Amino acid sequence: MRKSFLRNTCFLCVLLTSYFFAFSVLATEIVSVKGDKVNMRSGPGIQHKVKWEYGSGFPFEVLKKQGDWLQVKDFEDETGWIHKSHVRKAPQIIVKGNKDQEQAINIRSGPGNENAIIGSAYHGVVFSMVEVKSDWVKVQHETGFTGWIKKSLLWGF
Repeated sequence: MRKSFLRNTCFLCVLLTSYFFAFSVLATEIVSVKGDKVNMRSGPGIQHKVKWEYGSGFPFEVLKKQGDWLQVKDFEDETGWIHKSHVRKAPQIIVKGNKDQEQAINIRSGPGNENAIIGSAYHGVVFSMVEVKSDWVKVQHETGFTGWIKKSLLWGF
């Protein structure tokens, strides 16, 4: 009887943990800046201090909603508030690799290290997401340049 109870309890714990993990993954909402010079504020309202200014396409994770304001976090863990009229739901991603380095990451002709390097990008460059294949993401820059970047070097999924 005791073994059965422990086994059922362990199964229930695993099931609940899996449910909450899946819910937290599904609950992640990514939005992107719509327009140039959009302010992130210290609180939900224009009376709050401007913390940062962001350009078009910059992605954020939504942490909380309060009226018409979104509490957001960027790829460097900066948090603040942006009015919902200044964002859109779009698959924008940003280069998180090589922070504080002069070295760029490689952009390749296909999804894999064996493919030719066709370009490079520095930390903080924004791309549109075109396609995902395993650990690689096909990206497009606003200039139209398209290529593949290793998923671990990007943020915004």
